[in-house]
Amino acid sequence: MRKLSFLFWPVLSGVLVAILLLQLFPDLLNSQNPTIEFRESSRPLNRGLGEGPVSYARAVEIAAPAVVNIYTRTVVRQQVHPLFNDPFFRNFFDSESIPQRERIQSSLGSGVILSAQGYIVTNNHVISGADSIVVALKDGREAMAEVIGSDPDTDLAVLKVDLNDLPSITLSQSEGHQVGDVVLAIGNPFGVGQTVTMGIISATGRNSVGLNTYEDFIQTDAAINPGNSGGALVDAYGNLIGINTAIFSKSGGSQGIGFAIPSDLTRQVMEDLIRHGRVIRGWLGIEIQELTPRLAESFGLNKMQGLIIAGVFRDGPAHRAGLQPGDIMLAINDQAIMDGRKSMSQIARYRPGETVQVSVLRDGRELTFPTQIGERPKSGG
Repeated sequence: MRKLSFLFWPVLSGVLVAILLLQLFPDLLNSQNPTIEFRESSRPLNRGLGEGPVSYARAVEIAAPAVVNIYTRTVVRQQVHPLFNDPFFRNFFDSESIPQRERIQSSLGSGVILSAQGYIVTNNHVISGADSIVVALKDGREAMAEVIGSDPDTDLAVLKVDLNDLPSITLSQSEGHQVGDVVLAIGNPFGVGQTVTMGIISATGRNSVGLNTYEDFIQTDAAINPGNSGGALVDAYGNLIGINTAIFSKSGGSQGIGFAIPSDLTRQVMEDLIRHGRVIRGWLGIEIQELTPRLAESFGLNKMQGLIIAGVFRDGPAHRAGLQPGDIMLAINDQAIMDGRKSMSQIARYRPGETVQVSVLRDGRELTFPTQIGERPKSGG
C-alpha cells in the first residue's frame, strides 16, 4: 500500500496538468490534422414539380456575402532596350548589370469563403505568379491573403485571410443536381463589382473540354465573363454547387457556355491542400490507349467499351496486381470504363491503400484483379 500511495500523487498531478494544458491550448490535439469547418445544406434536393421562387433575392442574400473579389499584383521585370534580349549582345554584360525596368501588372478575379476560419477557394490561374493578393469582402473589409496551396491539375487554389466574423457559404452536393436546375453565378466580372447572373445547368460531367488534367465540369448558360473566375455557382436556395472557372467563347465574352468545378471536388481538393499541402490522388501505374473501331474489331469486341493498357509501370500497383500490357480494362469496381479522361478521374478519386476490383479482357477471357491503389507521383501519370 505504501508503494501505491507513492505512485498515486505523481500520476494524479500529471493528469491534472494534462487537463489544464488542454483547457488552455485546445489546438494541441489538432495540430497534425486540422479540423475544417463547413456548413452543409439541409434542404432536400427533390423539389415538387413546378416549384420555384418568383425572385432569387433570398438566394443571393444568403450566398453573396461569402463571395469575394480578388486583386493580384505581379512585378514584371523587362529589359530597358530590346538589344539586351539578344543572347549575343548579352555575352558582353554581366547578367546583374543589365539595366531593367519594373512594372506592376494587376489582375482581378473572384473567390468563395468556404469556411469561417478564413479559407477561400479560387482558381489557380487567378493567383498564379502573384506577388501580392488582396481579398475584398462585400461588407467593405479588405485583407492580404496567404496562399495555402494550389492544384493546377484542377485549377483550384486555397487562400487564407485573418479576419473575424467571416461569412461562409453553405455547400450542396453537386452530384444531386440535374440538367435544367436553375443556377446563379456570382462574381466580379470586368471589375465592375459583385454581379449576379442567372441560367440553368446545361450539362453535368463534362470531361473532354481540354482545360484541366482532371475535369468533371458543370456546364451552365448563366453569363460568366472575365473576372468571374473563382466565383460561386449556387442553386436557387443559395447553396454552393460549383466554382466558376472558364467560358467557351470566340469573342472573349459570355456566349452561354460556362464551366464550373463541382463543389464535391472543390471540397476534397481544399481539404487535401490544407491538411497535406498537396492533393492526394489514386494511381494505378498504367499507360492507356483509347479504343478505335478497328482495334475493337481486332479484339473481338462488339461495342466500344474499355481502354487498352499500353504500358505498366514496374513495381506499380497494376504491376503488383498482375495486369499486363495488352489487357483491355473494362471496369473498376463494376463501373464500366468508357473513355480515358473519365477513367483517370475515377481512379484519382480513390484514396491510396484502397483495394479495387479491376476487370480486364485478356486472350478473349474476362478476368478480375484485386488491385491496391497507390498515390499518384508528382510527375507521374
